Amino acid sequence: MSFTDFIRRRHSRTGDGVSLPAAGRAAATIAARLTFERVDLQFAASRALSGFSLDIAPAEVVCLLGPSGSGKTTLLRVASGIEKPTGGRVLINDFEVAGPERFVPPEKRNVGLMFQDFALFPHLTIRDNVAFGLKSLPREDAAREAMAALSRVGLERYADDYPHILSGGEQQRVALARAILPRPAVMLMDEPFSGLDVQLRERMQEETLQLLRETRATCLIVTHAPSEAIRLGDRIAVMRGGRLVQVGKAEDLYRNPADLFVARLFSEINEIPFPVEGGALRTPIGTFVVPDLAEGDTAILCIRRRAIRLQPAGQGLPGRLLHVKFLGDLAVLEIAAQGFERTLLTVVREGEEPERGSEVALSVDPESVLVFPAEAAADSEPNVMLSRAETS
Repeated sequence: MSFTDFIRRRHSRTGDGVSLPAAGRAAATIAARLTFERVDLQFAASRALSGFSLDIAPAEVVCLLGPSGSGKTTLLRVASGIEKPTGGRVLINDFEVAGPERFVPPEKRNVGLMFQDFALFPHLTIRDNVAFGLKSLPREDAAREAMAALSRVGLERYADDYPHILSGGEQQRVALARAILPRPAVMLMDEPFSGLDVQLRERMQEETLQLLRETRATCLIVTHAPSEAIRLGDRIAVMRGGRLVQVGKAEDLYRNPADLFVARLFSEINEIPFPVEGGALRTPIGTFVVPDLAEGDTAILCIRRRAIRLQPAGQGLPGRLLHVKFLGDLAVLEIAAQGFERTLLTVVREGEEPERGSEVALSVDPESVLVFPAEAAADSEPNVMLSRAETS
């Protein structure tokens, strides 16, 4: 045995409590551009997708973020060929795979699909599960390729066992190995980490992202967790009601949310309604210009919790500390502030909170203040941001 083979076969402890072989490297593929052009999907009683457009560059990782029922999984099914859109086009490397002119079946799209439940076959060995998509290869060649993929995810020692003996994290590795083995140009992943505990989820996110970088597959990952989207995505596409609300890098969506819905996803915010007076909101922390609203309309002043700073009494907006919520390293403070009908929440390090009932003063970072029109109803059309620190 060579030294390289020895190193590849050495064992390391994993978070699952099982000794596993060290991982190798995955073979690279040729990444493809994935494009959605005004995609619609109408079911009998509802519209699942409405005018969805998004262009994903080769080897880019994009996370689809949104609540349940927003159309995320449906979009993956359209991209993979499981569902046929009722309008618009889907293109891979500028070649139409779904649209008015043609419909390419799933097996001819060079697209990998990984489900949240892993979908392993209980009656097949782990090696045969991984090799399942290599029907065109001779059995010996498929088995050899499967072993190489299992080696990459550190599970070759379990090749002859069955899925039921594996932990959730190990089953996720097997499903990932099976998805990447055919070397798809586009990888579609439907909430692949949702069934894992927190510590294992974070480790598997890191390992999966490393594998995606090695294979250079273009990837679209569905998630409902903003923290996961921030960790994994080169860009994040926010969906609601079958529509694309906003797309961009995580920092852009955090700093410049398109509407109140996006702001809530990426920040813990205080939301305080104020009436428009003379084209502005006149608040205890400043006046914010809102030229697009009429006199008497209601707008929502949004203050991020972390933007509120405690000051010694008498050196800022007066307030009284009403309640302290312990959260481990942090504490959430509920404060009744002068001029606000609603209490404000802010966050401090644990141990830095004043005594409950004490007089405090507040200062607010104006760059973290957002203003949106009041929502007429939940899941309404997007409300654009009206003002950002435009104080007079």
